[in-house]
Amino acid sequence: MPVINLSALRAALAPGQRLIGLDLGSRIIGVALSDVLLTLASPYGALPRGKLAATATELRKIARKEGVGGLVVGLPLSLDGSVGPAAQAARDWTHALSAAIHLPATLWDERLSTSAVNRFLIAEADISRKRRAEVVDKLAAAYILQAALDAAHAGQPPPGR
Repeated sequence: MPVINLSALRAALAPGQRLIGLDLGSRIIGVALSDVLLTLASPYGALPRGKLAATATELRKIARKEGVGGLVVGLPLSLDGSVGPAAQAARDWTHALSAAIHLPATLWDERLSTSAVNRFLIAEADISRKRRAEVVDKLAAAYILQAALDAAHAGQPPPGR
């Protein structure tokens, strides 16, 4: 399956299909899920980052169970918006994952998403460091997915594309 822009991804979805949002960490992949109206992203869980085949199997199970029609994967652009090694690795991984689970995907600028979530958890929720470590990945995935959903509803082109 191809990696396409957000507008094409939304157009490819059948009515009622959801999107999965992914935040690729070095050890953990945060997972979020949209509602069927594609307006709200919710944290779903986290997967250990290991071999692509194992990750693809788990994400395929979630996709089937939840009626998912596509993926929104965080693209870790450099602060100046350039594509560095981490962003290129995320692109390559997304292409491979999309092909492995037969779902179209789009990449979404995730600059500072984990930092924003951590700031919120410290300042607003007053959550301990241990508890933050348990939830930050799936919350960052929801943050990324929500930004993409909001931009799609506003008719904005995806940044970083």
